[in-house]
Amino acid sequence: MSEEQKKILQQKLWDIANTLRGKMTADDFRDYILGFIFYKYLSEKIEIFINNKYLDEEGYEFRDMDISDEDYEENLQYLKDGTVEELGYFLEPNELFSNIAKKGNNQVEGESNFILDDLSTILKNIEISTMGTDSQDDYEGLFEELDLSSSKLGRSENAKNELISKVLAHLDEIDFRLQDTHGDLLGDAYEYLISKFASGAGKSAGEFYTPQMVSSLLAKLVTTKRKEISTVYDPTCGSGSLLLRVAKELPKDKHPKFYGQELTRTTYNLARMNMILHGVHYNDFDIKNEDTLERPQHMDDQFEAIVANPPFSAHWNPSPIHENNDRFSQYGKLAPKTKADFAFVQHMIYHLAENGTMTVVLPHGVLFRGAAEGHIRKYLIEQKNYLDAVIGLPANIFFGTSIPTCILIFKKCRENPNDILFIDASGEDNYEKGKNQNNLRNQDIEKIAQTYKNRNTEDKYSYKATLDEVKENDYNLNIPRYVDTFEEEEPINIDEVADELKAIDKEMVDVDKEIEAFCTELNIKAPF
Repeated sequence: MSEEQKKILQQKLWDIANTLRGKMTADDFRDYILGFIFYKYLSEKIEIFINNKYLDEEGYEFRDMDISDEDYEENLQYLKDGTVEELGYFLEPNELFSNIAKKGNNQVEGESNFILDDLSTILKNIEISTMGTDSQDDYEGLFEELDLSSSKLGRSENAKNELISKVLAHLDEIDFRLQDTHGDLLGDAYEYLISKFASGAGKSAGEFYTPQMVSSLLAKLVTTKRKEISTVYDPTCGSGSLLLRVAKELPKDKHPKFYGQELTRTTYNLARMNMILHGVHYNDFDIKNEDTLERPQHMDDQFEAIVANPPFSAHWNPSPIHENNDRFSQYGKLAPKTKADFAFVQHMIYHLAENGTMTVVLPHGVLFRGAAEGHIRKYLIEQKNYLDAVIGLPANIFFGTSIPTCILIFKKCRENPNDILFIDASGEDNYEKGKNQNNLRNQDIEKIAQTYKNRNTEDKYSYKATLDEVKENDYNLNIPRYVDTFEEEEPINIDEVADELKAIDKEMVDVDKEIEAFCTELNIKAPF
């Protein structure tokens, strides 16, 4: 699949999203367009699967099955049993996307083109088809954000029907190329749309999307020197993009199992759709919708790779009950109520396997803030020696915030237990300045990844600090304490400066004499 074809599909989908939403905000329209793309994907996927596996030699296709046939129900049940087991869901022929799209745009007099009721039923039927099966949790409530009765779609039922029909018609004209098994065209296009919506969503974007450049960097760091990872976990997984990015860094046949937890229901649905659209089998991902710190959903699991971009300095409830929780009890202190950063770190450390690597984006404050945070930081270094590297990122690379950030890398079994690598990637040479948002270029990402991999030291960029040095700094990890980026100014030649001043003084005297002579000729008083 060429890059050009990929860009064409991405642009087509964005054009639909951008031009058909009417007065609705892009943020509001997001759930509709992404939901309908997902419905079209499920529809085309099931057609391809059934036609290839069950109907290849039957002389007809799935969409042509006739409900009036005597054996229709029996045949349908047979197909349903096999399809749900393999794909996790089922759609009947008359529920396929293209059939609904055509009905919605039917202009034949006397025939109804009202599809909202049909559409609601179909989306519900997809969920019902999974009930009592292994895929039930992965499809439950998946379309609940597609509120077809919302007044945002139009003032009347006909207006809503007209808008939805237009969207379906435009999507129906696009070839998703699901037969192409060599690429991930639709999955990449879906990611593209999520990023486009995130870039326009302001501060709320951080709730569901980590910029691709940061995801790529975290994924490269967590897979350093690894060709295979069995499990990857993100405790604040948003749309799941970060998890999927880790898989892209591994060989295609070494697909890890994905685990995640997400607080926001809408984003949780987005993450499950994202997984399925990227071809991840329902048995290979386990994403839960709950508060990670209050109600963790994977307490019995440990993971070989953990990646996260948790909400910066979020509020949480450090109630005394947490002091006896296995995730926090050994530290003797809980993270402060107004800054949950280290609570997320403690949670992730608890889930990190002995042979695992954990990369997490955090605000700079975690490097030097004192009190409970200083205590936890010291414990992680002095008692556990888990901290492997600290990486300072350029400012203004996240949506909706310009807060300075860093990446911390933790390992329970470190190959280099005597030092901590510090990388300062915040210098102007290490990123591309943007109008609204700065960007890490591919070469910037690669330089950080290679510096970490080889633990290189480079003047004004990276430094390996011994544990004694960190101790001498009272476990303050502020990067300028270790990576000196101070640029010395050119030495000043005082004698040359004195000569220049003398020359200027002489010139001023000469000018004053000229002015005085002019004033004498004009018979006026000199101004000095």
